[in-house]
Amino acid sequence: MGNCCTTPGFSEEKKKKKNRPNPFSIDYGGNHGSGVTDKLVVLKDPTGHDISERYELGRELGRGEFGITYLCTELETGEKYACKSISKKKLRTSVDIEDVRREVEIMKQMPKHPNIVSLKDTYEDDTAINIVMELCEGGELFDRIVARGHYTERAAAAVMKTIVEVVQMCHQHGVIHRDLKPENFLFANKKETAPIKAIDFGLSVFFKHGERFNEIVGSPYYMAPEVLKRNYGPEVDVWSAGVILYILLCGVPPFWAETEQGVAQAIIRSVVDFKRDPWPKVSDNAKDLIKKMLDPDPIRRLTAQRVLEHPWLQNAKTAPNVSLGETVKSRLKQFSMMNKLKKKALRIVAEHLSVEEVAGIKEAFEMMDSGKKGKIHLGELRVGLQKLGHQIPDDDLQILMEAADVDGDGTLCYGEFVAVSVHLRKMANDEHLHRAFSFFDRNKSGYIEIEELRDALSDDGDANTEEVISAIMHDVDADKDGRISYEEFAAMMKAGTDWRKASRQYSRERFNSLSLKLMRDGSVHFANEGR
Repeated sequence: MGNCCTTPGFSEEKKKKKNRPNPFSIDYGGNHGSGVTDKLVVLKDPTGHDISERYELGRELGRGEFGITYLCTELETGEKYACKSISKKKLRTSVDIEDVRREVEIMKQMPKHPNIVSLKDTYEDDTAINIVMELCEGGELFDRIVARGHYTERAAAAVMKTIVEVVQMCHQHGVIHRDLKPENFLFANKKETAPIKAIDFGLSVFFKHGERFNEIVGSPYYMAPEVLKRNYGPEVDVWSAGVILYILLCGVPPFWAETEQGVAQAIIRSVVDFKRDPWPKVSDNAKDLIKKMLDPDPIRRLTAQRVLEHPWLQNAKTAPNVSLGETVKSRLKQFSMMNKLKKKALRIVAEHLSVEEVAGIKEAFEMMDSGKKGKIHLGELRVGLQKLGHQIPDDDLQILMEAADVDGDGTLCYGEFVAVSVHLRKMANDEHLHRAFSFFDRNKSGYIEIEELRDALSDDGDANTEEVISAIMHDVDADKDGRISYEEFAAMMKAGTDWRKASRQYSRERFNSLSLKLMRDGSVHFANEGR
């Protein structure tokens, strides 16, 4: 997503102030009846007024609740940056305005650091605030976790050391980040050795020693239990980093459930599971560090400095490697068991991805295709993955091959390789799904009818095509009208998505109200069972 935009969490305070007059508005006209509107001033000391005098905004890199991030080129030097453009129309409350102002002030006060995205310039005109920042083109840590399933211990230790150094730097300069999660770390470039950088200070806050906070902000999976109790300090950042470390090593969060209430209760219980794969193969030192970072008592929890002093991070370069875990296996098996309509649709989605989206996948395929035949056999896949740093056991490699080899010829063509890569990385967005749906809906009726389904799947050469079509219709046609609507098609494509999708889309407002309910019901306990 590039340098993604801020997606601040909702809080009770924001809801209460939703309709209050804007205290930061300056009335230049004085006469509201004459049609003169208030002019909103947000930034204390912007670089300038008109960003177009120095920069040219290009393609969109990301989008958030308040604004859009664009590729940005400095006219004089040709240097590329990221520009987060925040529309003033979206800043409806004093809290919204203060969040943006504080984000800029924090970025200004943070010292230059190789793992914190640097602020270049700020501009404010009558309609928008433009924040020009260092450009990171290597994608999110989140997406690399999804693509890999999890990191080896050695690679996870290197990533975690960087994240905790960022936390330590924030705390030393009186800042609590409050929204540490893999989505908020970008790689500087697409190389495997690229440094990661913290990019989003939209929910960060200045603090003084001993000061406590009560706003429920952040992302639910990464929230410390004391955030739900509305009484917290800088220790919450270490908890969030501990959650990230757990995900790095196994591919799923430690506190996960199908419902908001389940997530909140899991956080409050704070019971960390080290029984399921791959945890038996993970070193005791790694598990010891996670336990100490996820201690529900913030007083006992390690500080950032103590985390950096822990033996597991001190010996990061000699940390063991862990083979491909059950998480990735299960996702590959899920892909293998998809119905033919979903697999074909995923192929269509893959074919319509942008150049940027498939650049890394195409490069990997061409590197593996040593004979330049347009196909990869099992041996080439094994060697290619080894060159990319993935030591995958033969059993796991066979699962990958069988799942991706849709036409069953024993090799992977480019389309099959991209399709399984898309599945392992993330689910397609709605624009991609509309394109895939249109491919099947050949008469443009707004439905995939039985004949269209038969025509689309008949070229697969399956002797049991009619049986397959009947099974697809039975599973996908929810209202049983004998045809598949776009809504039914999209539901099929998105079915089986896991916490990764929810991590991006969780409703913080619902989570906040849920936490209040848990507290009212007396079910907020800071348990230490099972630790």
